[in-house]
Amino acid sequence: MGKVAVGAAVVCAAAVCAAAALVVRHRIKSSGKWARALSILTEFEEKCGTPSSKLKQVADAMTVEMHAGLASEGGSKLKMIISYVDNLPTGDEKGLFYALDLGGTNFRVLRVHLGGKESRIVKQEFEEVSIPPHLMTGSSDELFDYIASALAKFVATESDSQHVSPGRQRELGFTFSFPVRQTSISSGTLIKWTKGFAVEDTVGQDVVGELTKAIERAGLDMRVAALVNDTVGTLAGGRYNNPDVAAAVILGTGTNAAYVERAHAIPKWHGLLPKSGEMVINMEWGNFRSSHLPLTEYDQALDAGSLNPGEQIFEKMISGMYLGEIVRRVLCKMAEEAAIFGDAVPPKLKIPFILRTPHTSAMHHDTSPDLKVVATKLKDILEISNTSLKLRKLIVEVCDIVATRGARLSAAGIVGILKKLGRDTVKDGEKQKSAVALDGGLYEHYTKFRTCMENTLWELLGEEASENIAVEHSMDGSGIGAALLAASHSQYIEVEEP
Repeated sequence: MGKVAVGAAVVCAAAVCAAAALVVRHRIKSSGKWARALSILTEFEEKCGTPSSKLKQVADAMTVEMHAGLASEGGSKLKMIISYVDNLPTGDEKGLFYALDLGGTNFRVLRVHLGGKESRIVKQEFEEVSIPPHLMTGSSDELFDYIASALAKFVATESDSQHVSPGRQRELGFTFSFPVRQTSISSGTLIKWTKGFAVEDTVGQDVVGELTKAIERAGLDMRVAALVNDTVGTLAGGRYNNPDVAAAVILGTGTNAAYVERAHAIPKWHGLLPKSGEMVINMEWGNFRSSHLPLTEYDQALDAGSLNPGEQIFEKMISGMYLGEIVRRVLCKMAEEAAIFGDAVPPKLKIPFILRTPHTSAMHHDTSPDLKVVATKLKDILEISNTSLKLRKLIVEVCDIVATRGARLSAAGIVGILKKLGRDTVKDGEKQKSAVALDGGLYEHYTKFRTCMENTLWELLGEEASENIAVEHSMDGSGIGAALLAASHSQYIEVEEP
């Protein structure tokens, strides 16, 4: 072999060796990056851990905070608001009742015909109306006149068989999903607007008074019988269908809970004790916090960058508004420190709240062998393509960790309420049944979240107590629930009683 050939062979061999070394280095580098991604996942999973022992501490802390919130105003992170609802529906209610559900840029008007114990809800109708943007920042009269005129038009569509009895006013339940200081069953002053509303002259006013004046201006003979929030409405709807319902929980974009308390167990209540001996408490449980909550660096960063830092910590860990965002933050860290999506962090992944809980739920529920749904969501939402199956599996694991923690903490919160009511254990020979009414998109549509929450509830209560506790889906508390509360707080109830 000539010198040239030898030289060429040496160069060739060197090139092959260099290429091989490069491949090995790349493998070591990529395996190092993958190891980093796995260590981020493992650390996150550990920090999100919710063993039974921790959940029992969370439940106990919830009960303690409930006591503190009932003892005095401002005594706890839990507001424990007195709702003034002291008569929940029984199923005996009869007649035609209306509801107005105002909670965002759309509102609904509903008509519900109740037929008593035998026929229950005979008929229900509703209409949805959107609020023109200029009315969301205009005057109070303009906003409420617009609502009242839509209500009047809806009332005009009553059929001949659906009129209220002669000489009686129509009665309405008003669900108003904004911060209100409630002063009676049918009055409450607006503390502040949220969700894009800025009708300044309503702040500090009684919202029922504002609506009533507008109803009168529209020439309608209608009385607002109850001012409620959607969680209290969910409790009313649950109780109407099942007298064992003692609490209601909403797990949706946000989260809240309400329950039936013994009136004498509310030290901050200074009025006359209601005849029923009961009072519905709106907990505003999203604001619960405790040192036992498994908070991570991602939760702390999310909270710090939110519109209400330090507030609604429980909500930020368990509700639909935030689960997708927590997943995004974990993936972002993996992209930065372990280059799971290549050398650059995908620009879309840096956008807060771009990954919504319905997206992470769809990925979490992907049963296809190649995780096709995960691949599609990554491409459509984050513009990330060509992911490996190994990486898609990792992403599903992140979704699972976030949803599992949220579901298990929700269950611990429910156990805290049952504990406060003394329903978390079986007393000697006592077989008192209790039911919890649940509603909200997260509970309704995120199957793995719902299943995990219910299984955790039974795990924490134990076999014996679980037999006496039921979980039920109570639909449309903000609509039908409000109409039912108008019925149970009707001015004509006394007239009908023998």
